[in-house]
Amino acid sequence: MRNVRSDFPILGREINGRPLIYLDSAATSQKPRQVVEAVARFYREANANVHRGLYVLSVEATELYEGARKKVAAFIGASPEEVIFTRGTTESLNALAYSLGEARVGPGDEILVTAMEHHANLVPWQLLARRKGARLLAVGITPEGELDLGDLEDKLSDRTRVVAVTHVSNVLGTVNPIPEISRMTHEAGAVVVVDAAQSVPHMRVDVQELGCDFLAFSGHKMLGPTGVGVLWGRRELLEGIPPFLTGGEMIREVWIDRATWNDIPYKFEAGTPPIAQAVGLGAAVDYLVELGMEEVRRHEEELVGKALEGLLSRDYVEIYGPKDPARRGGVVAFNLRGIHPHDVATLLDQEGIAIRAGHHCAQPLHRLLGVPASCRVSVYVYNTVDEIEAFLDALDRVWESLGR
Repeated sequence: MRNVRSDFPILGREINGRPLIYLDSAATSQKPRQVVEAVARFYREANANVHRGLYVLSVEATELYEGARKKVAAFIGASPEEVIFTRGTTESLNALAYSLGEARVGPGDEILVTAMEHHANLVPWQLLARRKGARLLAVGITPEGELDLGDLEDKLSDRTRVVAVTHVSNVLGTVNPIPEISRMTHEAGAVVVVDAAQSVPHMRVDVQELGCDFLAFSGHKMLGPTGVGVLWGRRELLEGIPPFLTGGEMIREVWIDRATWNDIPYKFEAGTPPIAQAVGLGAAVDYLVELGMEEVRRHEEELVGKALEGLLSRDYVEIYGPKDPARRGGVVAFNLRGIHPHDVATLLDQEGIAIRAGHHCAQPLHRLLGVPASCRVSVYVYNTVDEIEAFLDALDRVWESLGR
């Protein structure tokens, strides 16, 4: 993959007098100048509301907004009418849990999640189960940090209505076998909801190949702006569930006592949508397509392999999740023996190295691992092997300072 670092202005910054080494892309990615300029150009040249105006600016804004939808749809192997713009993965999953629950979940039904879910793909289903009188069950993980498919098979039943699962764990890095999970779930008569926040930015994702029914991801984790995300769903399922929010473009006709809804995807896009953000996301898709998602994945495997090799060779480090970089996404969670993750992150920051420390919005998983928190490094297209080596060297200095 070509060297892209010059496309990212922020990477020229110094932190505490040291060159910035940014290893927290799982939380949010940095933005290339192509995306920054696309958003700025929209505000400079085409800022107007979409779908509602007959004047030139509104038409241009609508064309840019719908053009971004087409780009996103092609990126994930979908039809544009199945792509709904939201504010991010969290909003996508919350909206879906409400709408899907209203149509398909009732008292005594069951919803399956997994022990490795981000809170955004857990708490909405908790609320739905409580609201509808349904049961929430969690599929376990193996000692290697992979999903226990045997436990999934045991828990699936004729009462199962929804299986909500992450594609790539934001802590363990585990890449879950979504096609197999989809097959098992459909045989039980349920639908599959995939949290793809950590997969769509980092590997080729085709919703037809995954076989899932719904999929959610965020723009800001894939080089795009904050404030925009995507909910994809199969047309027939989207047409069969009610909207989560009402008003604006999602309306077809309104009377005092009733209303009818617009066609999908507009049925689920109430109010003024994130127009500039969607345009920026379209530019991010263009950027990733130009790089090639196979190359993005290969680059990250190389970096994760280097990080795993270095961490596993240090006896003061414990890592979580699969040891094989081919079975992981671009994240590695770890701890230094006897040292709180916040202390590790603070000392690394003093050397200009940005990592994450905490429970990463996955408290049940950390309880299962027997730790309150962990450190996490996460890589992306702009990171280098030299940066991984610098991080490992700095980690030795943290251990020498605090661990001995």
